[in-house]
Amino acid sequence: MSDNRTLFATMPNGDLVEELTLRCGALRCSILTYGGAIRSLVVPDKDGNPVDVALGFDTIEDYMTQTCYIGALIGRFGNRINQGKFTLNGVDYTLATNNGPNHLHGGDIGFDKQIWTVEDQTENQVVLSLVSPDGQENYPGTLTVIVTYTLTEDGLSISYHANTDADTLCNLTNHCYFNLSGHDSGPVDNQTICIKAQSYTPTDAGSIPTGEIASVEGTPMDLRTPVAMGAHWDDDFDQLTMARGYDHNWVLDGEAGQLRHVATAHSPATGITMEVHTTTPGVQFYSGNYMDGCPVGKDGAPYDKRWGFCLETQNFPDAPNHANFPSAVLKPGQEYKEETVYKFV
Repeated sequence: MSDNRTLFATMPNGDLVEELTLRCGALRCSILTYGGAIRSLVVPDKDGNPVDVALGFDTIEDYMTQTCYIGALIGRFGNRINQGKFTLNGVDYTLATNNGPNHLHGGDIGFDKQIWTVEDQTENQVVLSLVSPDGQENYPGTLTVIVTYTLTEDGLSISYHANTDADTLCNLTNHCYFNLSGHDSGPVDNQTICIKAQSYTPTDAGSIPTGEIASVEGTPMDLRTPVAMGAHWDDDFDQLTMARGYDHNWVLDGEAGQLRHVATAHSPATGITMEVHTTTPGVQFYSGNYMDGCPVGKDGAPYDKRWGFCLETQNFPDAPNHANFPSAVLKPGQEYKEETVYKFV
């Protein structure tokens, strides 16, 4: 191993977990092979001082016991599927219900809980692979996934590729929790968010989309101009009340499949601004509403409710059960290909 590829931990079954460090200019990022998780992302603040803006843990035990998916790659299907059920080619499938009555983020042993293989690594890039066999978590088909993390002088790119040998579902994302004031700085209420979306997908009390694509106009879901994250998250608005804050899919402006600027977050404390560019049709803005009881973070940071936010680029939640949503079906001979860039400006 080298200084950019070190042993992080040994799993209870003896498997090794590595930490992969990427460097480019003033930026530094570390990735774990467990869950392909982003463990740290260090960027300069307004005075040039390094700030770690990604939440993470110091031990593999905390990664294994936490229920927040902190930093991890998510699959086969990011977000929720109603009752864990979908029909594909006339066949009914039942998945694990690991989020109340619903399926979340790939099930009991999703991609976040598996060790990824390092295919290649350079100073500023790492290529990870994972093979999900036919029937894993009851999904059909063998899905082969390649995820490439590339650190540039102004941000982190995540490129997703996948193919299958049988029709299946595929909706990959990363569940990094950001805090642009620093991972150990406390709640993100004063940080601002802007999402370029005219509409969003309302949900029921279980965070399952109703199927409606609703306008954000005149609601706290209108984030088209920058607003403090905490300005409305406790408003008496049913969507926010049911989810204890923001935890919804926005229908992004622009053409899906084209890399475009879709969101911006900013910390007045550090002056750090992060743009999100993606090819996906949607993004889940999650304001860390269920971080209560999270294990202690890096260097003893007492992570708690709303200490981080997520911008999970994705297809729409429960897409297999809504004909008016973009299809999440991947067929043999097709390539799943998406890219997301977290750019610091």
